[in-house]
Parts: sequence; structure tokens; C-alpha cells
Amino acid sequence: MNVANTNTWERYFKFTIKTSYSKEEYIAEFKSVSSSIEKAVDDFLCEAGFCDEYELIAWSFVDVDRDLTQKINELRSKGISLYEAQMMAKYPEDYEPQGTRGDRYHREVLKKILEEGYLDIDPRPKYEDGTPAHTYSINHVVMRYDLSKGECPILTLRPIAWKSAIKEILWIYQKESNKLSDLHDLGIKYWDQWDVGNGTIGARYGETVRRHSLMKNLLDELSANPYGRRHILSLWQNDDFKESGLNPCCFLTGWNVRNTRFLKNPEGDGKEYLDCILVQRSSDYPTSVSINEMQYVALQLMLAQHLGYTPGVFTHVIENCQIYDRHIDNAKELIRRSPVECRPVFRIKEASKKKTFYEFSIDDFELVDYPLDIIKERNPQLKFDLGI
Repeated sequence: MNVANTNTWERYFKFTIKTSYSKEEYIAEFKSVSSSIEKAVDDFLCEAGFCDEYELIAWSFVDVDRDLTQKINELRSKGISLYEAQMMAKYPEDYEPQGTRGDRYHREVLKKILEEGYLDIDPRPKYEDGTPAHTYSINHVVMRYDLSKGECPILTLRPIAWKSAIKEILWIYQKESNKLSDLHDLGIKYWDQWDVGNGTIGARYGETVRRHSLMKNLLDELSANPYGRRHILSLWQNDDFKESGLNPCCFLTGWNVRNTRFLKNPEGDGKEYLDCILVQRSSDYPTSVSINEMQYVALQLMLAQHLGYTPGVFTHVIENCQIYDRHIDNAKELIRRSPVECRPVFRIKEASKKKTFYEFSIDDFELVDYPLDIIKERNPQLKFDLGI
């Protein structure tokens, strides 16, 4: 087979395995490949002495792709995402949706807690009716996402209110507030359960950030010595705990700047990344893990933008990871559910990339390819009784 024909076949096989086409790209490439493959098959068969069989074989390739396109369009008409429709059409017997990286972690951790989780003794939290809120838990859970490769912690196993989550992180680290009225202005009222009696949550979270200049110090240190190994922001301030309030669950972040000047490639490509590790002492896993991860990824995006770096790796370490006894059925339901296949990208909008950390608002973020309506229909929201 000549070189031109070889290139045509390579194009055909790349076309059949690529899954990230837009509708317009798919149609254009299909037409282009179909028209060129006819000549390639003709040349190949004639070289082998089978010119008479050309038309039947050539059109068998085209018909396969026509059938595939029809199946994809039928699935898309039912509200299925493009990626999921392509995979279901190509592998109807073997394909099982994997969802996001967050979905995969979620099911694995929930299964592990249900299989190995131990019962706590004399728990502090209580349900609204006064019943002790027992948990089953495991210790030392680690999850890792490479944001530079498009990995995202958000779930499709149930809808996630990611905008409310980001508003909370702005309240803590940007507004440096503990006032519930500031949260009310953002449309959030469920923190009212932790009111210490004066309209605040006490000397916790945003008040701790303000009182100890935590965010200002972190930004100054990262600017002055980016490759230092002491860029730590800790909400665990024992002096603050002498006042009443809920001790923080997500209490520590560590920050590292990383380049691509490797041993095998000392020059690198000039890129620099900002990595973040979040340490959480306790996680009500099925209820809040995705919310917490989206919050701190948003914080990482803002700091990276402010400092001029590319968002890199986000690692989440949970000391004690639990399921409340009244959430067991919900945990089993989440494991049973089929995730929605999509490739969500969480980012700061292009038009907002000149802003500094203290200028960002919720309107500067976007979550692309997160089919919320499909998720709500396929995996509706669950109700969780909170232990307070």
C-alpha cells in the first residue's frame, strides 16, 4: 500500500477511537474520512487483484460509521452526553459509565467504610431530635486530582451545589468573616445551626483568618519565596478555641510551586504550577466531601491566578472519614447509582483572568460539561439528617 493510502487508514482509525468531537467536528471529519477511504480501499484491493469486490467492501466501512452515527444521535436525543453516547454506541455490551474522578473515589471510599468502618463510642454530635449521631468510619483517606490534566472532584452520583460551596470559601478566606449575616447576603443560611448566640460562628474560620492575617501572610510568602517549603495556612489556632464555636473540619492547607525542570530535561518548558494539599480532621463523607473539594480547588484556582501560576495537583487527606448511621441507606444508594459520563472542567472564566485574589466573585467561575439537568433526572438529590 502506498504512503498516501497508509495515511488515510491512520486517519480512519484515529477517527473511530477519538471520543471528544463536537457535533460539527464529528460530521465534518466523518464526511472527509468517508470520501477519502473509498479511494484508499479501491487502490488496496486493485493492488491485490480484487478490484471487482471494491464497492461492497468500501461501503461496508461507510455503513458501519453511518450506523454508529445514527446510534449516537439517538442516544443524544435522550439527553445523554456526547462522550457517553459515543462510548455506549461503540461498546454496547461492555461499556460501564465511570463518571468523574470524584465519582470513582466516592464509590470506592463508601464501599470501604461499609465493609471496614468501625462504630464510634459516645459521639458528641446529635440529630435534631436529640438522638446521638453515631458514625462508622475509617482513618487516613487520600484523594488526588491533577487539575492541569482536567481531573475534577465534582460528583454526578448526585447533584452538587458547587456555587454555594464557593461562596462559603469566599466568605472564609476573602471576606475573612464569621458573621452569619454576610453568608445570608450570599444566599446561604444552613450555617445558622452553629450560631454561638451573637450572630456569628465564634472565633473560627474567617475570624481566624482575619485575626492572624493568614491569607495575607500566605500570599506574601508565596510571592517572596515561591519554592519555599513552609507555605502552610492553618485554621487550627488553640488560642481561638478558648472561645466557643465549632472547630474547623478542613483546617490546614499546604502550598508548593513546581516547575518542569526535571533531571532528564533540565531546561523544562517554562511552566510553573501551584499545588495544594488539604488536610481535614473529619469528613461526613457522603454529605460534604465533594463540596469541600470543590471549595478548595476554587481557592487553588484563585491563588494560582493571583500569583501567575498554572493550577497543578490538588491532594485531599482526611484523618477520619465517616458515614452517619442514618446515612447508611443513602451510601448504599450512591454505590448502586450509575454515574453520568462527562468530563467537567472547573475553571476561572477567561474574561476574569486579570483579577487578583480579593477581586474574585462567584460570577468569575464556570463549570463546563457538567450536565446538571441530566444528573438531577438520573441521580436525584438525597436527604441527609445532620448531626450537630
